[in-house]
Amino acid sequence: MALKDLSVMVVEDHGFQRRMATRLLAELGVGTVFEAMDGQSALDRLRACDQPPDIVLVDLDLPGMDGVELIGHLAQEGLAHAVVVASALEPSLLGAVQSMTRAYGMRVLANIEKPLTSAKLGEVLNSYSTHEDELDPCEGVDCSRQSLLAALDAGAIVPWFQPQVTLSNGHAVAVEALARWVLPGGAVARPAQFIPALEREGLIDRLTECILDGACAWKTRWAAAGLHLRVAVNVSPLCLTSAEVVETYLRIVRAHGVEPREVVLEITESSVMGEAAQALKVLARLRLKGFGLSIDDFGTGYSSLSQLSQIPFTELKIDRSFVSGAPRQPRRRAVVEASLELARKLNLDMVGEGVETVEEWQMLADLGCAFAQGYLIGRPAPGQQLPEVVAHWRRPQG
Repeated sequence: MALKDLSVMVVEDHGFQRRMATRLLAELGVGTVFEAMDGQSALDRLRACDQPPDIVLVDLDLPGMDGVELIGHLAQEGLAHAVVVASALEPSLLGAVQSMTRAYGMRVLANIEKPLTSAKLGEVLNSYSTHEDELDPCEGVDCSRQSLLAALDAGAIVPWFQPQVTLSNGHAVAVEALARWVLPGGAVARPAQFIPALEREGLIDRLTECILDGACAWKTRWAAAGLHLRVAVNVSPLCLTSAEVVETYLRIVRAHGVEPREVVLEITESSVMGEAAQALKVLARLRLKGFGLSIDDFGTGYSSLSQLSQIPFTELKIDRSFVSGAPRQPRRRAVVEASLELARKLNLDMVGEGVETVEEWQMLADLGCAFAQGYLIGRPAPGQQLPEVVAHWRRPQG
């Protein structure tokens, strides 16, 4: 999306700073800029809009309804696509607001420290354009049980692949398989648009098996062409309740001539921290059979060191919310550094997710992270395009 097509609302009570923000946005070429001087007037105006703005640039320290309360309303009522927090307040408070906003399900582009500059705003606005394909659900996605079953039966839900590379030399060593639903007409729905419905309808096991099967099939095709990559597949916590999944996953990978050690199963941190006996049993058996186990989105759950040491993980993935912007945000960098140190002590492979800039790449390399994944390296792509994505990738020169 070009900047001229963006719409931005500025919510700032200080007149000079509000005018400065709108002027900078106009100079950058933003197509539609409007403003409000406090939280309540911003809400009133947004509720009257036919379409929500792309971005709301909000100061936290507002009179009456403060910016934190305003963001809560924006998220709960769907009054904006994304938020940018502009404030001179302490970083820990800004980090808490960012985490709160994400928990509400709204995208946070950045925390910008005042005073605003053209360079700061330009970088943030361009990041919105980079991710425009992730913002809104496809119109008309039918997530009824009948439609979901038909899609699974027809093979319309398929894996796309995002490369993981070594930070030391930039070589592609693995891919993460990400579910995509190819809709009639060619539109592509992303996981957040249909996976909750699959879980609700009790169909998540079928999805996992479908993605694992497709990933192994592509792995075999790539290997025949000389491209050897491990594959990582996400596993819902709901799949860990059945002992049968161990034999099912073994059967799928072996049907393609793939060894379990070439497959990593990614488990979200919060899904295994309850110490449910059945989940631990399944994870232990999967590891015993040779599958790699990755703790995904590390740092977003509420794990303890003792729990982590008791679960047979082989890999730790640092969540993108910590990697993004970490080179310029000391608190995020500290979380990344501590996570990597923990991984080293537990003898786990380390993957940094969401790497989008050369600065983030260099930071992970400097901190001793082993692998990186993110848009800097490549976007998720269909299996037939993955070799080209890998071939065009070039390691940044530090």
